[in-house]
Amino acid sequence: MTYAYWKNNHAQQNACFDLFFRKCPFKGEYAVFGGLDDVLRFLNTFGYSKQDIDNLRGKFPSWDEKFWEYLSGINGNELTVYSQKEGSICFPRIPLLRIEGPVAVCQLIETTLLNLVNYASLVTTNACRIRRAVGDDKSLLEFGLRRAQGPDGAMSASKYAYIGGFNGTSNVQAGILNNIPIKGTHAHSFVSSFPGLDVLDKDCLTVLPAKDSDDTKNDKQTKTFMDLVLEYRNKLDKGKTTNEGELAAFIAYAVAFPSGFLALVDTTIH
Repeated sequence: MTYAYWKNNHAQQNACFDLFFRKCPFKGEYAVFGGLDDVLRFLNTFGYSKQDIDNLRGKFPSWDEKFWEYLSGINGNELTVYSQKEGSICFPRIPLLRIEGPVAVCQLIETTLLNLVNYASLVTTNACRIRRAVGDDKSLLEFGLRRAQGPDGAMSASKYAYIGGFNGTSNVQAGILNNIPIKGTHAHSFVSSFPGLDVLDKDCLTVLPAKDSDDTKNDKQTKTFMDLVLEYRNKLDKGKTTNEGELAAFIAYAVAFPSGFLALVDTTIH
C-alpha cells in the first residue's frame, strides 16, 4: 500500500488513523486498554535498516528504485500520538489511540499497532474480569506460557499456516524469514484515503494498445490506466453508480501491483 501511495505521489498526504474496537470481548460491557507502552517503544525505534531494504527489494524487484530511497528515510518523527491511559476502562467505537501524520507512514504502522493493542487489551480485559469475579482477597497467578501462540504469536501462525497448506501470507516479515510467498490486499484505510478520481496521478501508468487494435489504427499509441478503467466501466449496465473513491483506490493499487492485483471487496448483509 505504501508503494501505491508513493507511486501516486501522495505519500505525504496528512492522515488521521483511529484505533478502536467494535464489540467488547467475552460478550462483556467493557474492555481494559493495554499495549500503549509497546506501541510507544515501537514508534520510537520505527524505521528500515539497509538489510530490511535489501530483503524487500529482493521480494519486489520490479518496483521503482527511487522508492527504496524513500523507504530508507522513513521514521516516526512526523507522527503525533493521542491515547487513552493504559489500564483504563474503554468502550466500543471510542478510539484507544489516534495517530496523525503522513498517510504512507500511518499505513505502514497500522497492522503492528493493531497487533500490539488488540492482544494486550484482550489479556488485560480477561484478567480484570477474573479479578472482579474472585474478589480482592484471592491470589491470582498466570501460567499461560505453554498454551500461548508460540513465542512470537503472529510469526508462528504465518509459518505453520503455510506448512499446513496455505499459499501465502500478508505478513511480510514471516515471508522473508520463512521464504513464504507474500500476498495480500489493501486495508479499509487505504480505500478511505482516496475521496475521488481527482486525487489520482493520471500519468502514473501508461498502457500501450495491443497490436492491430482500433487505437493503433487511429494512431492513438497510449492511454493512461485510469482512462482504460473508465472505458470499461462505461460498458457496465450500472457502471456509473460505482463509488469513485473506491474505484480510485483500486486503480492506484493496481498500478502498484499490475501483475498481482487483489482488491478487497466487502460483503454486505441484506
